[in-house]
Amino acid sequence: MSRPTIKTDLIEAGKTGYLKLEHVIQTLPDETQVFNFEVTEKMTEAHWQRDQNLRDVLIHLYEWHQLLLNWVGANQKGNAEPFLPAPYNWKNYAQMNQAFLEKHQTTSLEDAKNMLNTSHSEVMSLANTFSNAELFTKQYFSWTGTSSLGAYFISATSSHYDWAMKKLKKQIKANR
Repeated sequence: MSRPTIKTDLIEAGKTGYLKLEHVIQTLPDETQVFNFEVTEKMTEAHWQRDQNLRDVLIHLYEWHQLLLNWVGANQKGNAEPFLPAPYNWKNYAQMNQAFLEKHQTTSLEDAKNMLNTSHSEVMSLANTFSNAELFTKQYFSWTGTSSLGAYFISATSSHYDWAMKKLKKQIKANR
């Protein structure tokens, strides 16, 4: 599916991506297993080293949902806040992702699944409250900068679900 450009496609991509992610999770031979795929020199993104198991991946998705929910909520109330909370920015957000991981080392896999399921529903419900113009007109809201609100929803849902599935499929392949 191409990147959504209208509300109905955004909602569908989020729902479909989440269902696909759930399916990939169900195909993992052992959901509690530590990832054992080989990290190569081509895998330069920090997440290949950071996330060590399914819980870590699910918590990452959950925390990015929380970023979106909190950011939209604050700005709708008139509190101008950036998407990434201080002291983070787009140059050092890998540190934020690491902090999310450390924050959830005692979170159980079952709790991570439940948290993600709830946050996914909340994000999809929130997206549904906006019009097509509100979601896809760049700079419709001053707080989205040069982007559209929909781009943030896509990033936190379907694009992030694709990222997670890629990682989990690598684990499935490593187990063959």
